[in-house]
Amino acid sequence: MKNLEYFFLFLALIAEIVGTIGGFGSSVFFVPLANFYFDFQSVLALTALFHFSSNLSKIALFRRGLNKNLLIYIGIPSIILVIIGGVLTKLFKTNLLEIALGAFLVILSLVLLLKSEWVLKPNKINALLGGSVSGFVAGLLGTGGAIRGLTMAAFNLEKSSFIATSAFIDFFVDSSRTIVYYLNGYMKKELFIYIPFLFVIGFIGTYIGRYLLKFISQDNFKRVSLGLILLIGLATLIKIIFTH
Repeated sequence: MKNLEYFFLFLALIAEIVGTIGGFGSSVFFVPLANFYFDFQSVLALTALFHFSSNLSKIALFRRGLNKNLLIYIGIPSIILVIIGGVLTKLFKTNLLEIALGAFLVILSLVLLLKSEWVLKPNKINALLGGSVSGFVAGLLGTGGAIRGLTMAAFNLEKSSFIATSAFIDFFVDSSRTIVYYLNGYMKKELFIYIPFLFVIGFIGTYIGRYLLKFISQDNFKRVSLGLILLIGLATLIKIIFTH
């Protein structure tokens, strides 16, 4: 057990709790934090496995709220584009992907903080486009849940329906990219020790996040979450500057 990064596991738990409450998904926090401990390809593999477990728990806890129409219109393009994004990771140097991740987090958080009242129109075209972009970014950079969350917010779903639908979509997206990352050679033996811990953390973090939702205003928490995403994005860019 001496090879385990215990503080990393603690951060994974925090990422799952915050991601559940904020509605962005854990990967928007997990990916940049994990990148401080592992190489980017390993982070992609760990994220897919971690998300797989956390989505199973969300499905178990919130399954009754599933919106089947959005599952089709957002889910199908997400699955197709996550495979394409995952395949393309082999064509880019990891430092370029890290820069893209940091820039994505900074831009996304600033846009959502400054344009908090801005929403997409709830139509099929936006659902298809949002699903496509979120899937591609998830495959390429490891995190696309925030884009999908913005797309789903347009349809004014009840809280449990939002989480359930997002979890079902994520389940199929993560299953697809796990296969791609495995074929890419990202599933390294030294990462296997983390898999059981991340599965347990996924369930515990989701349960705690679900419990805290009863007491926390999601709108206020989203602003705090976006501030954290901005700081993490800036920290990611600073790390790249000093290490490359």
